[in-house]
Amino acid sequence: MSYTSPTGKFVLSHLNLQVRCGQTFILLGRSGSGKTTTLKLINRLLAPSSGEVRVNGAVDADIIRLRRGIGYVIQDVGLFPHFTVERNVALVPTLEGWPEERVRARVQELLHIVGLETQMALRYPRQLSGGQRQRIGVARALAADPPILLMDEPFGALDPLTRDELQREFLILQQKMRKTVVFVTHDLREALRIGSHIALMEAGKLAAVLSPDEFLSSSQPLAAAYVRAFDIGSATTGRDVS
Repeated sequence: MSYTSPTGKFVLSHLNLQVRCGQTFILLGRSGSGKTTTLKLINRLLAPSSGEVRVNGAVDADIIRLRRGIGYVIQDVGLFPHFTVERNVALVPTLEGWPEERVRARVQELLHIVGLETQMALRYPRQLSGGQRQRIGVARALAADPPILLMDEPFGALDPLTRDELQREFLILQQKMRKTVVFVTHDLREALRIGSHIALMEAGKLAAVLSPDEFLSSSQPLAAAYVRAFDIGSATTGRDVS
């Protein structure tokens, strides 16, 4: 699969990836490497210039149905400021025609899952901290129980302590739910901590696909450069969920 922007710039070149069900698949690379574009191609926000994107083995012509089956979490969350937390989280189930009581119960369930008190449902995004907004973004993405989650640097703008906390919560959540997750980051430590596989990207091309342990011991030049840059030893990937 390749993608060329409307201005004629090559953004992705001959990208060939397979993400298996239940994986947390990391797209790792510096800014401009094509990570976010890859997510947009999966979700059909963009169409490939050549090649194809298959979700569950098929090229789905019904874009609306496809997107409602994929949860999307972005760094700046994208909550509707004039909606309460409850309305933000309930957006897709409401569009899907769920009964009101079922929607309300799902919102309460998800607030509990992401570690927020149920009374948060009546607040507006402006009344929440950055970490709370990010949790609501995850809850909204999970609302209709989609099998696939796309996460675009969801913890990148948070302070280190909040980021650490949300990474731990994500690992626990993923152990319970076993979603298929494609997760964008430029942080190797985050990639090693939460990923089952890491796709290393550079200048729109795929450099390597490695497990965390393979990444740490890889002789692939770019992977080795990342390990040196982040000053990470080979003894541990830090994949604790405590």
